[in-house]
Amino acid sequence: MIGPAETEAATAPRIGMLGGTFDPVHLGHLRSAVELYEHLALDRLHMIPAPQPPLRGRPQVAAEARLSLLEAGIGDTPGLYADGRELKRAGPSYSADTLAELRAEYGDDARLVMALGEDAFSRLADWHDPERLFALAHIVVIARPGYPIAQTQRLGELIGQREVADASALMQTPHGGLLRVTLPSRMAISATEIRRRLQQGESVRYLLPEAVERAAVARQLYQTNDYPTDGCQAGE
Repeated sequence: MIGPAETEAATAPRIGMLGGTFDPVHLGHLRSAVELYEHLALDRLHMIPAPQPPLRGRPQVAAEARLSLLEAGIGDTPGLYADGRELKRAGPSYSADTLAELRAEYGDDARLVMALGEDAFSRLADWHDPERLFALAHIVVIARPGYPIAQTQRLGELIGQREVADASALMQTPHGGLLRVTLPSRMAISATEIRRRLQQGESVRYLLPEAVERAAVARQLYQTNDYPTDGCQAGE
């Protein structure tokens, strides 16, 4: 007999958040997003450009341009949504505030997930109000095979006993869990190298979606000599 908890888990919306600079969005970002959407059986995955991530270097182009490229890259891909909400905030962009907005929009029963790469996860204890992240959502870490995380004591204390074995176990509750996933087609594409190539006038074909390449070239984005080595939480 199916109980109330099982019914709630089966019917509650599954919402994902994937934040980062997307400077620019490339095929590795988008393929990871599609596979994450499928692996977790999400109803929607919000891809959210950050105007100025607190623990990252300065993005090279304005947030509005990065959002426009993200919209072009996503196109009509089912389930993916270019979400510009963080562009409306003044000052640093904190993930906890974004999760709080999403929680208010989708309700207390929604299975809310924040996905991030291993590099970002290794610094999670240094984030703004990290305990609040788990109070609002689950954390899903996109693993990079062959590159184990050096877990600090602070990170270990933050994680505690939150880790679960699979997506099914994660989705039994609305928030508070931790899951590590290895996506099948993780693509080693560097946004830093893409910026360098655009600046030098070299080909970026098959690194970016065609719509993103056309827009970046037409608008002469990334044409300066300054291309910082920042990236997206999902990894570059």
